[in-house]
Amino acid sequence: MRILLSNDDGYFAPGLAALAQGLASLGHVTVVAPERDRSGASNSLTLDRPLTLRRAKDDWWYVNGTPTDCVHMAVTGLLDIEPDIVVSGINAGSNMGDDTLYSGTVAAATEGYLLGIPALAFSLASGSDFANFDTAARVARELVERIRREPFPEPVLLNVNVPDVPYERLAGLEVTRLGRRHKAQPVVKGTNPRGETVYWVGPAGAARDAGPGTDFNAVERGVVSVTPLQVDLTHPGQLEPLKGWIAK
Repeated sequence: MRILLSNDDGYFAPGLAALAQGLASLGHVTVVAPERDRSGASNSLTLDRPLTLRRAKDDWWYVNGTPTDCVHMAVTGLLDIEPDIVVSGINAGSNMGDDTLYSGTVAAATEGYLLGIPALAFSLASGSDFANFDTAARVARELVERIRREPFPEPVLLNVNVPDVPYERLAGLEVTRLGRRHKAQPVVKGTNPRGETVYWVGPAGAARDAGPGTDFNAVERGVVSVTPLQVDLTHPGQLEPLKGWIAK
């Protein structure tokens, strides 16, 4: 099995190292990741400048670009053979609900999916010390192994959030839908050393739609959340009303 790994925390991130170690025995692992933290980069491609690719060690590369750049470059130019699966993570922090729109972790997997390759994004859902990357790596191994054993008839894009607990304390695995958050908190205003006013993007809002069946609910109960994603942003419920509005 040919496995391509990427992330958005940078090629030096402990979550990526844990993921690579956890998947090593399943096949040939190649890592192509950003040279620095690109959290929140979403699905952006770098089109205004050339990119550089550097080797950190055998089969381990880093790019001065976004997570999407990394997967796109790997699949369309770097690798001699197309990977069987793209795995992104392990992100230091959850990617649930609206987070998926901004997440570079999810974006790296999405790029693989758009290129016709099954893809999974893994996040360790914690706001503390992220002590259990090994738990998420073990879950990743189990899911990738299952895909190898029982492949889907078409490419899938799965967003996986793992509670930050020892593996033995996981309460199972559940297929979920994305929840929703309240709107983000206000930007944080400050002053830099030159006396200029600067702004930090505020924290994400609290969960609003977090009932049974959502990713928020599963992780809160100590359950691994697995959410199938799609790229089609069409709102089917507004197609006919919009046709009528346009026709007026």
